[in-house]
Formats: sequence, structure tokens, C-alpha cells
Amino acid sequence: MKSIAAAFPLGLLFGIGLVTSGMSNPAKVIGFLDITGQWDPSLAFVMGGAVIVFGMLYRFALRQQKPVLAAAYSFPDRKQVDTPLIAGALVFGVGWGLGGFCPGPAIVSAGFGDPRVWLFVAAMIVGILLFRFVLRRSPS
Repeated sequence: MKSIAAAFPLGLLFGIGLVTSGMSNPAKVIGFLDITGQWDPSLAFVMGGAVIVFGMLYRFALRQQKPVLAAAYSFPDRKQVDTPLIAGALVFGVGWGLGGFCPGPAIVSAGFGDPRVWLFVAAMIVGILLFRFVLRRSPS
């Protein structure tokens, strides 16, 4: 129950951070990805700052007996780099570069009412559902 109660304020904090940093602005993101033109390096500092804060909090969290908002820690079982991981990263990168959004900032930006963002989020959801459908149909 604590995790459900914490979801809204933590999501709000995340959204405020995305808007404040410019991560929800596709023009800023595309400017960061345009390394041969008018490159805007500011998002590198946003990402670097996020990695530093995560690293410190992650080390602190692992020293605790259990997570604050869950019954136990959940870590990925697979540690190898495989074809689906590489393919997914490539598709994600192409979508990020063409659309100027990754999933979190797109959902935050959808709240501003731009129909182009709604279209992007709808296409993202269709892509997720299509992948799940194909995954269920494929032999294991």
C-alpha cells in the first residue's frame, strides 16, 4: 500500500525534473543528438547528474535490509548482452532520435496537450502491445 501512495508524488517529482531539465522538449533532445550541427551538450549534464544521484542512492539503498516501498529487491536475472537487447536498444535509439522523446518524457509532455505528442504516445503503446502479441505467438 505504501508503494501505491508514493507513486503519485514520486511520479510528480520525476515529471517536474523532466520539464525543468528540458528532457520533455523534443527540440532540446534533438539538439543534443545533432552532434554534427548545432549541438546542445546541456542534456549530457542532466544525464550525468542523474547517474551520480542514482549511484549514490543505489549504494545507500543496498545497505538497507529491504527496500522502503517493496517487500524485497528485484534484480534482473539475465546479465548477458544478446540480440534482443541490441535490437531493442537500436529501435529505442531510432525512435528517440526521430521523435525527440523517450517514453517517460513523452508521457509527461502528453499532459501539455500537443496532439503530436499524443500520437507519439499512442504509437509507442501500439508498439508495446504489438511486441507483446508477437512474443506470445512465437515459440519459446
